Amino acid sequence: MPNNKKNKTAENIKDTAGAAFHTAHSALETTEDAAMGAVDATADAVKNATNNENNKKNNRK
Repeated sequence: MPNNKKNKTAENIKDTAGAAFHTAHSALETTEDAAMGAVDATADAVKNATNNENNKKNNRK
């Protein structure tokens, strides 16, 4: 196999691996964003529930 063809094959392998890595990385970032959104929504719900309960207690006084 000529050296030029070996280099082209190596480049193709690198390009494919790079594309696969990029896809996996993007998927992980998307998953992280969704998870953090869920955490933020849960934190907001807890805060709202706590504030509502505190308001009820304060209105009884």
